[in-house]
Amino acid sequence: MKGFRFSKYVPPPQSAVNFDQMLNILMDLLVITSGDAGEALNWMTNLDEKYNITSEDYGMGDFIEDLKRKGYMTEETASGSFKITSKSEQTIRSRALEEIFGKLKKSGKGDHRTSYSGMGDEPTTDIRKFQFGDSVDNISMTDSLNNAFINHGLDNFMLTENDIEVVEKEYKTQTSTVLMIDISHSMILYGEDRITPAKKVAMALAELITRKYPKDTLDIIVFGNDAWQIEIKDLPYLEVGPYHTNTIAGVELAMDLLRRRKNPNKQIFMITDGKPTCMKVGIKYYKNAFGLDPKILNKTLNLARQCRKLQIPITTFMIATDPWLKQFVREFTIANNGNAYYSGLQGLGNLVFEDYRRNKRKYL
Repeated sequence: MKGFRFSKYVPPPQSAVNFDQMLNILMDLLVITSGDAGEALNWMTNLDEKYNITSEDYGMGDFIEDLKRKGYMTEETASGSFKITSKSEQTIRSRALEEIFGKLKKSGKGDHRTSYSGMGDEPTTDIRKFQFGDSVDNISMTDSLNNAFINHGLDNFMLTENDIEVVEKEYKTQTSTVLMIDISHSMILYGEDRITPAKKVAMALAELITRKYPKDTLDIIVFGNDAWQIEIKDLPYLEVGPYHTNTIAGVELAMDLLRRRKNPNKQIFMITDGKPTCMKVGIKYYKNAFGLDPKILNKTLNLARQCRKLQIPITTFMIATDPWLKQFVREFTIANNGNAYYSGLQGLGNLVFEDYRRNKRKYL
């Protein structure tokens, strides 16, 4: 008789905990707590009490001592508070890169492909006749000697300019990117944490450019009631404030930063979850969180058109799906002739990476 026999499930014995496993948990908690080491350790202690992360041989005290010994954390003697070090900041960025962008390998120099060929960096499979000004390094010796043998024979062998062929190379270019991150209060409203994925994407993009595209530049801007520039090392500590969304200030600052960059390829990435609700008029703030305010909207669209004239495409990553928010993004994208993506939090990183790597616009 066929059937199923149910017996009591006995879970396998818990494997011995180690430092690396606990470090991975702590790094995730540090992103959520905006770099507050004390709060992250408290959360980890609560998790340990509930899920028995540590063992009798290796407890939380041992883990904290290892963190200090290995340079991930420091303790202030007077107050007894903990702070993360630059090593922890680097680890958080590296983990974000691996988590979001996958198995990318480090490259000696990384640039973006263009549709232009010539005296570039990366060889292609195309062969063409030698032209004045071509580098000697580009000469295809096998093809050139073969041409000389066919044209002149072995008895009167010679290599002339007409015999020489060169390997075509792709010209690569530098790109200057400004990443704008919305830190308005709506990024944590309705029980959904949108700022943590946004921070992870920013850290991963920063680490990607540092490793794979060292010639590129990345400037990071946060915008709420105002906009200001932050350093890459400040990303783990980024917090949402009681702000409205001043997209105008963010785009103006991004344009100012890109004016200082000398290379012609410039772009803006904007991660947001809402429409513009604030602008500065003189020394006062004009705010309206209800609907699409024409005064704020028109100023925002005018800036998008200015970026279009300056050939600065803006790619908007909208991490919300409300129809009236999509309406703003659609108008903004048409004005700039840029890109727009409507993404959930899980797919945000892949979209940013793919658009950055392709370094081209999709006309919507």
